[in-house]
Amino acid sequence: MNISHPSTLLQPEWIEIIRSGAAKAEETGLLQPKQLELIYQQQWFKLLVPQVYSGTEKPLPEMVRLEESLAWAEGSVGWVITLCSGAGWFGGFMSVKTASAIFKGENVCLAGSGAFNGTATKTNDGFIISGKWKYASGAQHATHFTANCLIKEARETVLNENGDPLILSFIINAKDVTLIPAWKYMGMMGTGSDAFEVKDLFVPAARSFKIDPDSAVIERPLYRYPFLQLAEATLAANLSGMAIRFMDLAEVIFQEKIGQNKLSSTQKSVLRNTFKTLEAAFNQIRQAFYQAVDQSWVLLLSDEKSMVKEALQEVSKTSRQLAKTARETVDELYPYCGLLAASPDTEINRVWRDLHTASQHSLLTFSA
Repeated sequence: MNISHPSTLLQPEWIEIIRSGAAKAEETGLLQPKQLELIYQQQWFKLLVPQVYSGTEKPLPEMVRLEESLAWAEGSVGWVITLCSGAGWFGGFMSVKTASAIFKGENVCLAGSGAFNGTATKTNDGFIISGKWKYASGAQHATHFTANCLIKEARETVLNENGDPLILSFIINAKDVTLIPAWKYMGMMGTGSDAFEVKDLFVPAARSFKIDPDSAVIERPLYRYPFLQLAEATLAANLSGMAIRFMDLAEVIFQEKIGQNKLSSTQKSVLRNTFKTLEAAFNQIRQAFYQAVDQSWVLLLSDEKSMVKEALQEVSKTSRQLAKTARETVDELYPYCGLLAASPDTEINRVWRDLHTASQHSLLTFSA
């Protein structure tokens, strides 16, 4: 099983482009033109878009590793690609006519929110949608937005076959939403994760879809993989990439400290042993995580339904463990890095802030 360092999946010139725009992206609150140009060239926003709509439809194990690598290169870039390409996965559940029209553009990018913060009232040929959604990463350059809505008929809530309120997802053109500056957090500042709002917008019925393996329009393995584990694995991989980058930078600092005469031999041993122990523990859970992701994919492809459920539970478990280990590893290394790690002008500080902000995502808050 391949769990090599994230740098092996990216060309050096890509890394340079991604990192050279990081400071400006943080300052302006959105990805920079050269970063976006690279993303469009490599079709990273289309990682999960069906091939029939010009997407790359990358197999899950490959996609998760790539997203970890991109987050290692730069947190905001990796996060935006993960969230926007994740929204592109919904193309497997849209009507063929709708998806074909949306994904034909070379620079198509979907942003959105998983919260059920809108209502969609049925009309004869569609829905009237109103709502406000937070944290739409990539909102500033999105061409479309996805939004989840509670379905209403007149003033009554529509129920699904289980008797629960019916929730459907919708795809909305960017020109029909109002962006609201809302990202005021200490990290992930380059993601442009603003809020968006829609008021009394008519949306045709063909632009609604249901996110469920049984509702997939494209009968390919990627769209039979459950959304929960897909989201958990991709988000955990982002935290893993950021943690590895922090460890890379911390190791350089440690080596410089060890090479100086300011520390005693005992203190130097503490630095060496602490780093070695934490790195080994992190790599162990990272290996378990990728083993779970790979196994779940293999079983899905082989249609081993009796074993897939258990494998997916392992993906959920190891995703949370990896997220927790990423946070704890970085926090144990941080005090040894000195004031350099506390300066907002340094990369290691930005990585620290990005990881601690991204790790607040509700899917990965608890380790079990």
